[in-house]
Amino acid sequence: MAKHLVAAATLLEEDPDLALAHAEHAARRAGRVAAVREALGLVHYRRSEFNDAIREFRTAKRLSGSNHLLPYLVDSERGLGRYERALDLASSDEARNLGEADNIELAIVVSGVRRDLGQPEAAQMVLRIPALERGTNQPWAGRLFYAYAEALLAGGDSEGAREWFAKALDADPSGETDAADRLDLLDGVVLTDLLDGQDDDEGDPVRDDEGHDDDRAEAVDGEVEVASEAGGDVAADAGPHGGGDGSRGPDDPGDDTDADTGPALGERPDEGR
Repeated sequence: MAKHLVAAATLLEEDPDLALAHAEHAARRAGRVAAVREALGLVHYRRSEFNDAIREFRTAKRLSGSNHLLPYLVDSERGLGRYERALDLASSDEARNLGEADNIELAIVVSGVRRDLGQPEAAQMVLRIPALERGTNQPWAGRLFYAYAEALLAGGDSEGAREWFAKALDADPSGETDAADRLDLLDGVVLTDLLDGQDDDEGDPVRDDEGHDDDRAEAVDGEVEVASEAGGDVAADAGPHGGGDGSRGPDDPGDDTDADTGPALGERPDEGR
């Protein structure tokens, strides 16, 4: 089961369908394990399948009793365009006991909601927290600086945005954000792809669309072994802040209470980019 989770994380970028098949296979084998449901939710989240992500995150939350997935739930509601639900959830009791890193991620998501609502000043205010001034190379620093730059740009402050995109770039050596590209755009740099169009004649690889991804997940022992050696963490690769189509996937096996997304977390008594 653990090898399927590692494979899901490793394959998420290159083959999201197979990554989903691995995560679903793990969930069928260990559907009452919170980490398994969280991993499946994160795969759905990265695929912009936000209704499915919400269902899995809620199940993981119930199984673990932890609120650390709250930023992902809020961001999923944002991805579905349910901004009021997202804001209600972000201000719910569950948000009060988050750790620093999760609280920062939640602030980033809320800032994005405010930008989506055309409220750039509010988007800036939610990010003016102590971490903004003391952040350097912490795992969350690049994303926080980038989000603040986005909020400033939304408010028309291009100079301020450039300063914070530059800070985001310095704090993001792994290139998690596209801060470098945003700086180029602000500086008027135009990049031309000299190879554009040269691969058209090669065509796309032919995929087997007959629904065999699940069979591949069960039969790729060698591939899973390679993935296990390579490592991988779905959560580390799936930070909140996405957008999506809200399509649904397989129903939650043996858990009818979570088969529908239902009301958002912020709407009592139930629990939601």
